[in-house]
Amino acid sequence: MSALARYYKHEGYTVAGYDRTPSDLTRALESEGICVFYDDNAKLIPFAAEGLEVVWTPAVPKDTAVYQYLATHGAHIRKRAEALGHITSLKKPLCVAGTHGKTTTSTILAHLMANDERGDGVNAFLGGISENYKTNLLLDSKSEFVVVEADEFDRSFHHLRPYMTVVTSVDPDHLDIYGTPQAYRESFEHYCSLVSNTILLKYGLQDKLHIQSQARLLTYSAEDTRADFYASNIITANETITFDLHHPGGVIKDIQLGVPVWVNIENSVAAAAIALLNGVTETDVRTGLATFRGVHRRFNIHVQTPQIAYIDDYAHHPQEIAASIASVRKIYPDRHLLGIFQPHLYTRTRDFADEFAEVLSTLDEVILLPIYPARELPIEGVNSEMLLSKITLNDKHLLSKEALLAEIAEHAKQKAPVVVLTIGAGDIDRMVPAIAETLKS
Repeated sequence: MSALARYYKHEGYTVAGYDRTPSDLTRALESEGICVFYDDNAKLIPFAAEGLEVVWTPAVPKDTAVYQYLATHGAHIRKRAEALGHITSLKKPLCVAGTHGKTTTSTILAHLMANDERGDGVNAFLGGISENYKTNLLLDSKSEFVVVEADEFDRSFHHLRPYMTVVTSVDPDHLDIYGTPQAYRESFEHYCSLVSNTILLKYGLQDKLHIQSQARLLTYSAEDTRADFYASNIITANETITFDLHHPGGVIKDIQLGVPVWVNIENSVAAAAIALLNGVTETDVRTGLATFRGVHRRFNIHVQTPQIAYIDDYAHHPQEIAASIASVRKIYPDRHLLGIFQPHLYTRTRDFADEFAEVLSTLDEVILLPIYPARELPIEGVNSEMLLSKITLNDKHLLSKEALLAEIAEHAKQKAPVVVLTIGAGDIDRMVPAIAETLKS
């Protein structure tokens, strides 16, 4: 939503918006001249509703006062996905879809395309804030390409018409929308039917999806040599990762990752594949991957000392948490790992409670916070207490956010050398600066 707000501002529109709570992102929008209000009060809308163009995300319930007023007073309301589909149809969309990894992969791809030696730049609508560019929107009128994070929530990605796409995974999610894992997979199959040129699947997905498309089908993998694009000779040492990238045209040797996280090998292979298919040189791929600085809240290291490391990650699905934990174990194999998890959504916690419990039990110690509800109302019997009871660790705790800082400071002292890992898609990110300062002190 914020990338769209920035786009319309850039195009000369006057832009305002409603959000539930202030954040660093909304404050950034306000500093850029975009009016944001935080009370669900239609009187705060700074325009007349009649004929107003409104972009709406389904994350905002339809029963809010702001939505109801606009819907009944002549505003033209479009879903976020419809607006994004219209804007990106004017270029060649390079889209990244999948349950996991799409924000990081699309941001790496945008970085590779933006730094191509041809100087054409790129347009990009990203799902996170790029650490290289400090924004989620890149615009360059010279470029024929637009990189898009293709979101499957509410079937949003069906509004896109990709030129090329990556599909990273189809692990079931959003079952409050789709109902069954089969319906979730079928949604990806329909999405792939909309692609005009190339579909790049993570190796193995070609056996899970029944794709009917005229587009070329290719595969990628972190290590599987049967894929069209894959990595080999992976070396993890001194908190760095290097590898060789194999592609149909040859091998790019000794690539070093700017963000040395194990899962970024796979993300980088996918992004590099699309970049190479669109004319980015091997030299620029090597340079781009080495200079990539990550995405805000995607495995960001905030404290790094011989005794304490603190990492914050947006992971909120069991498979994403498993990947985050695996990356920590690769980088810090001998450290005590304390995970702090804020579950996101009652429905997701209900649907994947056993899977969450299994993966969280691979930590050395876990602290659970109360569920972040976002757009949902409580579900009877679904809470963090229920999830805690399923975790098999002895060292497990349930805390309020107010009690968290004192608790992790004490644990860090007792268990050092330690890695503290905060994970979740709710408002736990608002606590990151305070947690970092507590651990530094």
